[in-house]
Amino acid sequence: MEQTPGGAAASGTTATERYLDLIGVPRMPALTSPFDPGYDPATLESHLAQSGHLISILKISMACWMVANEAATRSKLAAARAHGVRTVTGGGPFEVAVAQGRLDAYLDLCAELRFDRIECGSGFTEMRLSADDVVRMAGERGLEVQYEVGPKHGGSIRDDAVGDMIAEATAWLDAGAREIVVEARESAAGVGVFDEEGRLGREIADRFAAAFGLDMVCFEAPTKASQFAFLDHFGAGVRLSNVRLEELLRVEIYRRGLHSDAFANARLRPKVPDAVRP
Repeated sequence: MEQTPGGAAASGTTATERYLDLIGVPRMPALTSPFDPGYDPATLESHLAQSGHLISILKISMACWMVANEAATRSKLAAARAHGVRTVTGGGPFEVAVAQGRLDAYLDLCAELRFDRIECGSGFTEMRLSADDVVRMAGERGLEVQYEVGPKHGGSIRDDAVGDMIAEATAWLDAGAREIVVEARESAAGVGVFDEEGRLGREIADRFAAAFGLDMVCFEAPTKASQFAFLDHFGAGVRLSNVRLEELLRVEIYRRGLHSDAFANARLRPKVPDAVRP
């Protein structure tokens, strides 16, 4: 078969893709939103070259991009565009902008730097604007919106608070938000759907999944244990975010049943191809 200079077959598939087909690994869309906590541009671009096809949307996270050299931030965003990877801001800068009465200026900045989406939430501040107003303001600048539910401080999501959070998130979806994100910060312990020991609260996670569907809800999973717990519980179709870029490939081999622990899970283990069944 004819090969391109990069090693891909003329048919558009690569040697590794053809092998994964042979062993029964299903092809799937990008389902993980990793985050950049302040990598240098060269490191970020290398990860994009290696794993860009696995990224649903790249979060340029926290407020690091605001205090970094602006040329470096613009370089990162340009690299993402060059690799066909869309970008989203972290939710913290949005909350600060709202609290300081400067949301217009924040949205102008995000649009000028050519982000594709902003994350909104009220995890540590009081939300004083309606979902309709925020989504409209963002849309006027060509920006999409995703909404994050769950407090950043104050412990795990209580069972009696889930209903209100679902109603709040539904209002943002009705206003035009593209995705709902469930908080887990950088620890996945004592926050979101995780208890103080980092155990996944499956029943609460199930309520969010049932309310919005796995195509619309994304769970933050910043640690190996949290990543594997979500994949074990929901299967390969669960959307994950807050995954560090250097951990993205590990998440994706687990998702595809190529990790030794995942291979033991019937929900993740690749199906034996019909051609080799006894």
